Amino acid sequence: MKQTQWWKKSVVYQIYPRSFCDSNGDGIGDLKGIISKLDYLKTLGVDVLWLCPIYQSPNDDNGYDISDYQVIMKEFGTMDDFDELLAQSHTRGLRIVMDLVVNHSSDEHRWFVESRQSKDNPYRDYYIWQESKADGSLPNNWGSWFSGPAWEYDSTTDSYYLHIFSRKQPDLNWDNPRLRDEIFTMMRWWLDKGIDGFRMDVINLISKTEGLPDGPIVNGSGDLSPLVCNGPHVHDYLKEMNAKVLSHYDIMTVGETPNVDVETAHLYTDEDRHELNMVFQFEHMGIDMGPYGKWTDRRFALKDLKEVLSKWQTGMVSSGWNSLYWNNHDQPRVISRFGCDSKQWREKSGKMLATLLHMMKGTPYIYQGEEIGMTNVAFDKLEDYRDIEILNAYHDLVTTRHLLSHEEMMRGIHSKGRDNARTPMQWNDQPQAGFTTGTPWIKVNPNYVDINAKKALANTHSIFYYYQKLIALRKSYDIIIDGDYQLLLPDDEHLFVYKRCLDKQELLVICNFTDQPQTVCLNEEMENSILLISNDEPTAFSKEMTLRPYEARVYYQKAK
Repeated sequence: MKQTQWWKKSVVYQIYPRSFCDSNGDGIGDLKGIISKLDYLKTLGVDVLWLCPIYQSPNDDNGYDISDYQVIMKEFGTMDDFDELLAQSHTRGLRIVMDLVVNHSSDEHRWFVESRQSKDNPYRDYYIWQESKADGSLPNNWGSWFSGPAWEYDSTTDSYYLHIFSRKQPDLNWDNPRLRDEIFTMMRWWLDKGIDGFRMDVINLISKTEGLPDGPIVNGSGDLSPLVCNGPHVHDYLKEMNAKVLSHYDIMTVGETPNVDVETAHLYTDEDRHELNMVFQFEHMGIDMGPYGKWTDRRFALKDLKEVLSKWQTGMVSSGWNSLYWNNHDQPRVISRFGCDSKQWREKSGKMLATLLHMMKGTPYIYQGEEIGMTNVAFDKLEDYRDIEILNAYHDLVTTRHLLSHEEMMRGIHSKGRDNARTPMQWNDQPQAGFTTGTPWIKVNPNYVDINAKKALANTHSIFYYYQKLIALRKSYDIIIDGDYQLLLPDDEHLFVYKRCLDKQELLVICNFTDQPQTVCLNEEMENSILLISNDEPTAFSKEMTLRPYEARVYYQKAK
């Protein structure tokens, strides 16, 4: 029998270093801060730590604009600090996965500094340069995902370079084999250090549609999404990466892949294709969008959430593997988005959401603070926000095009803005939540006095210990790793119910997404089951049950 790969059994904890723990009082989290919290993470029970970018960067996009892939950002520490983090993590049985950002670099990377010098520079073709059209207009109509045109004029060579994101994040030209070899060399350098894998930032954007044609007009500009996502050579480049680098190490790989569907995800993750282990898909992150994308306080419909998650659970059975996540550094806090962050229901809805996700098939990801029930933040002033996406979108939608009022945009920012996930980790009830002794780079969520790790660790019924139990269950029951998935009651607007089946084992998961009692009637034969975990008073299975507000139950049965 084939042995299950270690990453299928693992639970990953994502660290946003800038906001995790500051060891020197400069207001910015750092590597020594992470080292100081390794025992906390070991206690939680996670297996893998995914670090958002820690490389040298001018921080136009908080580290996702990299100026040197083999140097540590000064604010985060030194390479010696990283080596210590790696060693200390491995000593505790914790693996380290690095963020790999190679769709684009910083415009301050030496490759780009050279590339813009002249049209015949050896590094010119490391990036995507185009001349203006005959009438002097931009090379095409593409709009950047960070607002404005996706082309930036450079006077030195009288031409434009492509940037899907910020103008300080020029896209790399993966069609150039010399560039690919440089990236592969850099990847081997990190892997030879002993890291345990890569999370690959927007990796499905590395191959653009040939000829760079205009995109369909959406909200006033050309939508580049269908022309840069899952492009013509992306699988060739990933197979080459796998053959030359990934296949030579026992590691985990996960690709961030916006605009991917189930069929395309198979191409990335089918083991026989030798590309990636798993991908992040974003379909469930789009069920509460509005006419201007994320900038809305619109709530989701449970039927939509069930449909999307179930599609991915059943669709990835034959080949591939799912990544399971509720939030990350680009998404709002899950309790505020899909649960209820009121004082009455915050902890209970947080446990319910954790139950739903961690009983599914795939590798679960926990984003820092999720395990203590951190929530969205609602800063009153726009200037309190730091995210370039928020600031650019406000300028575009409010100041320039007058499509949203200030009040409407602020409600959208409070609901969906990325800085919801980036406020400092709340360690205790002391000033600045114990994150720093200085002034934090972004304000702390004011609710840290009530929501913090110290308080969670002192309460055996806290969300923290509930996550600990969920993680332990994954390691104890093969059905959670390998069982097939079946959605029950697909049209119920209040309850999310599903089964997992493996051999003669059955797992029944029931979650109430409302603040009212909900009655469920089931035809399942689970009378001999045990209650594996619940976020409320233990209740035996019956074919008609009433779940309390935001209650979650998991029943397990093994045929004799």
